Order: sequence, then C-alpha cells, then structure tokens
Amino acid sequence: MLASPVAAAALIGAWRESPRVSGWTVGRYVIMPDHVHFFASPHSAAKPLGGWLRDWKRWTARQLAAQAGVSPPLWQPEFFDHLLRSAASYAEKWQYVWQNPVRAGLATTPGDWPYAGECEALTF
Repeated sequence: MLASPVAAAALIGAWRESPRVSGWTVGRYVIMPDHVHFFASPHSAAKPLGGWLRDWKRWTARQLAAQAGVSPPLWQPEFFDHLLRSAASYAEKWQYVWQNPVRAGLATTPGDWPYAGECEALTF
C-alpha cells in the first residue's frame, strides 16, 4: 500500500518538511509496499529521534488515510535505527537498502524501482 504514487508523494512531502518542522534532514530513501527505509541526520536543535519518528508516523498516517484511503494502524510502534559514522558506511548501507526491491522481486535493477530517491544530500 505504500508503493504507490499517492502514498509516495505524502511520505516524500513529509520528509521534505522535516528540516523545518522537526530539525531532521532526510537523505536517501526506499519505499517498499509495506515498510520504508530512509537515512536522516539531525540539526543541532532537532527533536529527539523517537519524538520525530512518532510525529512523522502520526502525520503520514493521517495523510495516507485522507489521500490514499489507507486505514489505521499504518505504522508499527517501534523503529529500527543504525548509526552511520562515515561516508563509506552510508554508501554501504545505501547499496544494501537500494537493492531491497530487487531482492523482493519487485524490480529487475534498483534503478527500475520508482519509489527510491533522495530528498537532500547528507554529508559526513
């Protein structure tokens, strides 16, 4: 239900607003049919990660319910994070995440998957 043009637009829109709303910048992302992967970096006065994700989940759930007819609950209460300490670590994790649609049989190559991209370039 997430890998659709309407759902992707809502998710990407929320990520693009995150620096202004909560102090988090989202870099690369992959939207899968039933979950998302994204890389994010906090600004100096950012909300704590848990609070930002809670608010992001609430906002996107409301948007998806209104725009895509998705019924709650949409998101699991927990999340899984991984600290990236270097550009090399970011590149390695991105290659793994970018391949998810291929491993799931949804695309022949990562570039064929229309629900992957980058909101802002993250630097280390």
